[in-house]
Amino acid sequence: MAQVYPGPSLVEEGQWSTALLDCFEDMATCCYGFWCGPCLACTVAGRMKEHYCLPLCDICFSGWGCVPPAAYGLRVAMRNRYKIKGSVLNDICVSWCCVWCSWCQMHRELKLRNMRPIIVNIQNVVSMQPAPMMGHVVMH
Repeated sequence: MAQVYPGPSLVEEGQWSTALLDCFEDMATCCYGFWCGPCLACTVAGRMKEHYCLPLCDICFSGWGCVPPAAYGLRVAMRNRYKIKGSVLNDICVSWCCVWCSWCQMHRELKLRNMRPIIVNIQNVVSMQPAPMMGHVVMH
């Protein structure tokens, strides 16, 4: 029987685990965001338990010069979920001016805050001993 205990968190309470431009902290996320930004955004949405295609709505609004609603909304939701200090104005500015850096930061945050469970495997050891022989039975 296995029991699961949460592992230790690597992130300080109330802070983003990495800064907005800390791309070199996680090169895999940086490359993922650079080469396939929409895929990264959809991954973040899915890990936040939202519909994977939600960030694709941002494409519709990008031509109008608007704040990308999915990037902004998920950033606010992530700050609220993890009690990260910040402001709505900051979230608007980051989502509008540095949207791909914002998605990368959110992806790094989810990776670091995903408290990997520690699995403890407990096995019952049963010692089987042969039954005592009561007598010798002879069959003819």
